[in-house]
Amino acid sequence: MKKKVAIVGAGLCGSLLALRLAQLGYQIDVFEKRPDLRKVTLDAGRSINLALSDRGLKGLRLVGLEDAAKAISIPMHGRMIHPKGAETYFMKYSGRETDYINSISRPGLNAMLLDEAEKTGNIKLHFNQSCKNVLFEDHKIQLQDVNGNISYYDYDLVFGTDGAGSAVRTSMSKRSSSLRFNFSQQYLDTGYKELEIPAGENGSFRIEKNALHIWPRDGFMMIALPNLNGSFTVTLFFPFTGSNSFEYLGQDDEKIVQFFNTHFPSAVPHMPDLVEDYHQNPSSSLGTIKCFPWSVDRRSLIMGDAAHAVVPFYGQGMNASFEDVTVLDELMAKHGEDWDSIITEYDDKRKPDADAIGDLAVDNFYEMRDATKDPVFGRKRALELQLENLYPDYYAKYSLVTFNEDISYHEAMTQGRFQDEVLMNFARGIDDISKVDISKVKAMMDEKLKEFKAQKP
Repeated sequence: MKKKVAIVGAGLCGSLLALRLAQLGYQIDVFEKRPDLRKVTLDAGRSINLALSDRGLKGLRLVGLEDAAKAISIPMHGRMIHPKGAETYFMKYSGRETDYINSISRPGLNAMLLDEAEKTGNIKLHFNQSCKNVLFEDHKIQLQDVNGNISYYDYDLVFGTDGAGSAVRTSMSKRSSSLRFNFSQQYLDTGYKELEIPAGENGSFRIEKNALHIWPRDGFMMIALPNLNGSFTVTLFFPFTGSNSFEYLGQDDEKIVQFFNTHFPSAVPHMPDLVEDYHQNPSSSLGTIKCFPWSVDRRSLIMGDAAHAVVPFYGQGMNASFEDVTVLDELMAKHGEDWDSIITEYDDKRKPDADAIGDLAVDNFYEMRDATKDPVFGRKRALELQLENLYPDYYAKYSLVTFNEDISYHEAMTQGRFQDEVLMNFARGIDDISKVDISKVKAMMDEKLKEFKAQKP
């Protein structure tokens, strides 16, 4: 008989997990503290468009929704860089034409997963139900509704997919003396605020549709991702304090307008509601969460952001959460109903990868903000694109992470950082990549990678 499953959190990870378990015959109750997002208007300013790539698509393929998700996505083939005082230029994500990421709406994708989950008939969705505590010894969840009423739910298995502020994780942490629960939360000194470039006439796109736009500046940046309705979700990544900061601009309209005209003059004409958006949308924090263990008793497991929240700069938060589900699915196929073995192996297998993508996401913040302006980095990136274009077996670090679902995040990080170091050193010694014999660069990289892999334990 299948175990009685509770999932706390009906976000992206929780809804995909529920759908997959339901497809495997489990009866599931999902508890979500917020209202049903399909029936209410979400607060503006906190979405950060999602970049759906290969690892996330693999999770959607698992439940039969890959094509449906692509149908509500916009392909982004590279970064459109908007330097200050210079010409805009395009930097492809990969030398392979088939490699690109997809801009997709968080609530749109979440709603699709919830709709499919309900269709299975094996899932009960309970909205406006907050998890107050998990009583692990008794296998009970303490719940509270919007009126303050307390109830309890008995489970055989409980999954915490309730995000960075996870109540399930908090319940685990209360057992720190017996569980030896480790937890860290590291914030960037940079926060974010969402803005918008609205659609043009007749739903047209005011700037290039199939790109992730970046305005890199000294110490801050702005990005924009396309939406199906012709608009762009714009995100300002900005220090909280300092000479250019949220604190400095405050609520002063004149300072806000002057700042954007000075630093983002090419974007301002496309942002007619800039000042209103700036005032209306909150300034929010960005942090990385690492913790362990992820299970109390092999009858509980935290997944997704509850276990490993990351900053958004590699576009891998959702993709990593979906990969959690595919890894769990593989272990269920391997171990059947032996949940002791499933959860034990999941913890051992997944923890190094979760830590790796957390570190990579922070690294990519500095790359997007600073390195995209560096001519040496530009030459390095041009070499990578040539290598990928001419040699399909070559994957640069970004591609290892984003377009190669068969390599783990940890392996992608270690190999990718090594390749970056080799190519950056090479790029420092050249001025004109058109004079470089790319076949010799490939031979050099093959030899270096052979030595690197020989040294691995």
